[in-house]
Amino acid sequence: MDNPTIFNPVMPFLGAIFGGFCRGQMIAIQGILPKESERFQVDFQLGCSTQPRADVAFHFNPRFRRSECVICNTLEKGKWGHELKVYEMPFKKGEPFEIIFFVMVDKFKVAVNGKHFLEYQHRLSPDRVDTLGISGVVQIQTIGFLGNSELDNPYSDLPIKKTNSNGIHSKPLKALLAVPYMGKIKDGLSPGRVITVQGKIKKYPDRFTINLQVSDSNDIPLHLNPRFKERIFIRNSYLHQSWGEEERKIDDFPFNPEAYFEVIIYCSPDCFKIAANGKHVVEYKHRFTDLNKIDVLQVEGDIQLIDVQTW
Repeated sequence: MDNPTIFNPVMPFLGAIFGGFCRGQMIAIQGILPKESERFQVDFQLGCSTQPRADVAFHFNPRFRRSECVICNTLEKGKWGHELKVYEMPFKKGEPFEIIFFVMVDKFKVAVNGKHFLEYQHRLSPDRVDTLGISGVVQIQTIGFLGNSELDNPYSDLPIKKTNSNGIHSKPLKALLAVPYMGKIKDGLSPGRVITVQGKIKKYPDRFTINLQVSDSNDIPLHLNPRFKERIFIRNSYLHQSWGEEERKIDDFPFNPEAYFEVIIYCSPDCFKIAANGKHVVEYKHRFTDLNKIDVLQVEGDIQLIDVQTW
């Protein structure tokens, strides 16, 4: 089951996260911080019990009294662990904000207003999280979920490897990535490798492009090109100085203006399997079979680029 986008929830909010968390999950929370606010919190919980209180895998708690700070912690069996306290305040009273929580293999990664803010190592397994709680003095406008796996999702059984020197963007995310973006794919592609691209569509988009390229030629083995006016999703290859035949057929156009997105490209032995926002979209049979020569990722167009990863 999908997690629907939630609009203007009543505070305090307590809602189910269907299917639990998986690597690549992204939760975006948009709201306004009232001028009278002294604190608010976002809790990723294991259940919704209040007596006894459910375990909290990740407690994110901005506080505005005295020395402003953000407290992060984990509640397990009724006991709080060691606090992570950050004396930096990305929220301003009376102003709108946007928090993005990324669920990584070994940690949560948090961005506020488009900039990397902090990381929090998992102390409880995130795949046991099934409830989102938000409380305190805060107005929430939207809660959006992206990248949640489904039972029929061909990407859900992929082996998960921690990001290391093979990652295109392995350094901590400090801000939005520059567009056009070009990154090296170390050692090239091979069956089983995965590329994820996460971002936000601009307000009045025309198109954006994701290209998998060969650095020692002009070849583009995979060209992905969503176009918003026609609502088509073009797939093609540029080989031997010419474009091939376009593939356009798609059941549903998965991208919308001002919406967050995640594209997953899974390299299988005979094709690329492409998912958008946690759902399989299309397959594209390899027209270029020397996969390890595919060593460059390019992203351009009408988007803000949040994160790029390879596994």
